Amino acid sequence: MSQENVADARSTLEAIRRALGAEPRIDLAHHHLALAFEGDVLTMEGEMAGVAAKRLALERAAHVSGVRFIVDRLRVRPARSMTAAEIRDHLCHALLEEPAFRNCALRSRHAGELERIREPMGSVGRIDVEVADDVITLSGEVPSLVHKRLAGVFAWWVPGTRDVVDGLEVVPAEEDNEGEVADAVRIALEKDPLVDATGISVAVRGAVVTLEGSVPSAVQRDIAEADAWYVFGVDEVRNRLAV
Repeated sequence: MSQENVADARSTLEAIRRALGAEPRIDLAHHHLALAFEGDVLTMEGEMAGVAAKRLALERAAHVSGVRFIVDRLRVRPARSMTAAEIRDHLCHALLEEPAFRNCALRSRHAGELERIREPMGSVGRIDVEVADDVITLSGEVPSLVHKRLAGVFAWWVPGTRDVVDGLEVVPAEEDNEGEVADAVRIALEKDPLVDATGISVAVRGAVVTLEGSVPSAVQRDIAEADAWYVFGVDEVRNRLAV
């Protein structure tokens, strides 16, 4: 790499650090992020306090001039320590119990082997679950964007999860839009047993979700915001819920 390229990379990294430092929810003072920039590819690595901080870090970095691609190695601090088997079993049980996935085949991959957990006759879709280093990877096919997003939310709800890679393909393909994102957020809130969603309204503009209305407690206010962040495709959550 030429001296000019080195200088450009250094300048871009400084701009990225400024952008991240300007967002208090990322909290760079208490969460060290390793950044590497080469060509137009940024690699981000480190542990974040929560999914909001992770998504904001990715979004803020993506808007820095010169950054075209991001290698995401950011992880979220888990609510509690769990083994890979515990994470996998927890998620598979949740998917088995959820009526929306009743007709989906479910398989678990571990030690290079696939275990068939459910294979309904005339199954519509298939979800494969794999866990490595506390990161859940979902692959396979589901019949709608709502199914894809709901599976991702269920994966984030596992207490030991540090990240979720939602590789589920929607077949047949659907065009994504703000209404799809809003529907997924509403469904996530309604299905969360820790949230009374009756007083919550959801609005989506671009990739920004706004929550308005009221909830019974400050704890539920925070949980509702986290649920919105868990939805695939959400870059920002504005929590205007009153307690």
